[in-house]
Amino acid sequence: MRRLPNFVQGLLALFLLLGSAVSAFAQDGGYHLDSMDRLRVRVAEWQSAEGAVRQWPMISGDYLVGPSGDISMPFVGVLTVRGKTTAEVAVAIGDRLQQKLGLPDKPDASVEVAEFRPIFIAGDVETPGKYPYDPGLTVLKAMSLAGGLRHSTGEGAPRDFISAQGNYGMLVIQHNGLLARRARLIAEAGGKTEIDFPEELKKTDNGRKLIADETALMAARQKRLRIQLSNLDDLKKLLQAEIESLQQKIVTQNRQLELAKKELAGINDLADKGLVVNQRILSIERTNAELQGKILDMETASLRAKQDIAKANQDENSLQNDRATEIAQDRQQTESDLRVLEEKMAMYSGLMSEALSRAPAAASVASAGTKPVVHFVIVRTAGGKASEIAAQESTAVLPGDVVKVDVEAPGATN
Repeated sequence: MRRLPNFVQGLLALFLLLGSAVSAFAQDGGYHLDSMDRLRVRVAEWQSAEGAVRQWPMISGDYLVGPSGDISMPFVGVLTVRGKTTAEVAVAIGDRLQQKLGLPDKPDASVEVAEFRPIFIAGDVETPGKYPYDPGLTVLKAMSLAGGLRHSTGEGAPRDFISAQGNYGMLVIQHNGLLARRARLIAEAGGKTEIDFPEELKKTDNGRKLIADETALMAARQKRLRIQLSNLDDLKKLLQAEIESLQQKIVTQNRQLELAKKELAGINDLADKGLVVNQRILSIERTNAELQGKILDMETASLRAKQDIAKANQDENSLQNDRATEIAQDRQQTESDLRVLEEKMAMYSGLMSEALSRAPAAASVASAGTKPVVHFVIVRTAGGKASEIAAQESTAVLPGDVVKVDVEAPGATN
């Protein structure tokens, strides 16, 4: 195949990078396609005769992998993609187009995963069913998509209690994060160097970590602001020095202009007596004009430097005002988020109390510190065979997985 010029290769690479962003999970060569994956295909061709890149809009587009593991594309036909990576499919598309259409140069194809095949959540969750997959999905995140553990009544009160307790615990962590953030914003708004954190945050490891993180964040933000203001101050000093230098030069030029004018006046007297030729007068007048032009240029440069100083002052004020506005908006949003979280915490606290009131066993469980046991199993299909994998909350979920959730009451036999 004829080698493309370097600039054309750059154009093709830029074209193939356009479109929706795709996660690194789908690009690292480790993800293998299967039914219900949606692919985004883009094709471009370098035309040697015209020396230009041509896009193929009739072929480019989104394609759903069917139950048989194939996609059907114009000019390409049916192409099996199951078990292949996106890079392998891209090569296959380019080869098929070159062969079928008899092209001298193989078209360049880009294949991305526009939408992963869905996952399925079953068992003791509020809303079992099919859910879209997002990279980085874990069992805990998948369970939250399904509404958390199922709410039940009667003898299932311990299960209700642990569900509400778990949700309440997650809200407490978020609440502590917002408390630390609010404390930092209050300190920034007041121009303080120290943050007054709530005492409750100092009693736990998570709280102390939040304190350290927010303290480091405030220090970094203050350092950045100081550097920006210092740069503007240095710029103003430089411009002021330039103005002073120009003023000195203007004074010197004015002195030279006065001397030239006096010389011209004396020569004019001699010219009236016929003792000086007109060429000498014209030379001195030209010198006067040049000196006046230089003085005007210096005054213009001085004025421009003064305008730059005014602009630097305006930028300094804008920088500080924008910082104050940002802090005020962040604090307002934080206060709003705190109110919402506190309402949710109150709701889950009520649910725990309601679960305890419905079943004395739940109260015994709570006082004894025992909890219902939650079992997670992932059913994963590979090579046409399904297998069950014991999982934890942090276990990664892959596209097409079935997550089964089972809650075992405390003291029950598994």
